[in-house]
Order: sequence, then C-alpha cells, then structure tokens
Amino acid sequence: MNPARRIRDEIAAAIRSGEWRPGDRVPTEQDLAARYGCARATVSKALAELAAAGLVERRRKAGTFVAHPPVHSAVMTVPDLAELIAARGEAYRWEARAIERVPAKKASALHIEGVHFAAGEPLAIETRIIELAEVPAAADADFAAVAPGTWLLAHIPWTSARHVIRAVAAARAEAAALAVAGGTACLELKRDTWRGARPVTHVRQLFRGDRFDLVAEFQAGSRP
Repeated sequence: MNPARRIRDEIAAAIRSGEWRPGDRVPTEQDLAARYGCARATVSKALAELAAAGLVERRRKAGTFVAHPPVHSAVMTVPDLAELIAARGEAYRWEARAIERVPAKKASALHIEGVHFAAGEPLAIETRIIELAEVPAAADADFAAVAPGTWLLAHIPWTSARHVIRAVAAARAEAAALAVAGGTACLELKRDTWRGARPVTHVRQLFRGDRFDLVAEFQAGSRP
C-alpha cells in the first residue's frame, strides 16, 4: 500500500473508532515519520488529505489535532443547542455574560447575551430579546444557569418562526469570544418566533463556521 495512504487510513480509523477523540493532539510529523519509517513529506501529504476530509485540523505553530465534527441542525426547526451537543456525546455549557431588562413597545423585554460551549470550546455567541409581555415567566427564570433557548422550548410553545442565515466575518470582539482569529468566516443565524401574531423572542447566534452545519432534508413533490 502507498505509505501516505496507509498513514491516512490508519489515523482515520483511529478517529472514527473513537480511539482518538476530538481535540486530541496528533503525533508530530517527525514522530509519525519515525513510526512508519518514511519521509516527513509523506506524513505531511497524509495529514493534508485528512485535513481536507475534515478529520483533523492543522494549526500553524501549534500542531495537528483531531477535528470536532460540525454540529448539525435542521433548517426548518428551532433547535435546542444543549440537546444537539449532548446527543453527540460532548459536554455542553452555557455562559451568560449579560442579562438586563430593556424597554419594548408594549412592555419591558429581557436582553440576554452569552456563549454556548461544546467539548470545552466556544461554539456560538448569542444575543437574545425575550418579550416579557408574552413570556412574563422569563423575568424569574435563571438564565445564568440555563440557556434561554432551552428554557423557552421547555416552557413556551411557538406557532411560527422565521430564519435568516448568512455568512459573515467575525468582528474583533466576536472572534475573541469564539476563540478564533478576527475576520474568520462564521455562520450568522437570526430567528424570530411568534405565538399567533404575538412575538416571543428574537435571537442572533453567531457560530464558528467550522463547527456548525444547517441541514435540510426533503423530497420532491409528486408530479401530476
């Protein structure tokens, strides 16, 4: 077997079997070359193919690490990030950074900012407005302990929602919160939900582009 292909296949098998977990450091090119008795250029080619397949992440001056596969969310649903991440077997954490009441048209609203973490790394930053006229119980909820999206899905039924999705470059403060370089490509999701004609919440979430996918599955309609 081609040496580069052998290295690639054996590392891929270790990742897919769970022997090597997301975030684990891959041995250095020098160590792998010694292990397989080949040139570093051969190892580099194998790692480049693994990176192109999304199995590893090569960080300049830091090394190569097992990649975190993207979290998948259905486009046509309102997902619970805590549930999505837990279903992948990764630890989820919500960190609230600001919670305050702000004026609204008919009553006050709750403004919440925070960061969602997956496997100890930032996944998304969130800015949310909850309309207290429609969701008065939110005023007493502990959003320092539970993410607002998780709480809303458990307590408030919604009847309609609107998503706006686009690619954006992370501003300096956003990049710092996501632990990426300034200008990194991210996925911005803006969502409004209503109960009947009454607004419930507006949220903006900014995801690391390498950690989150929006997925739509559908079938073609029957033809006459």
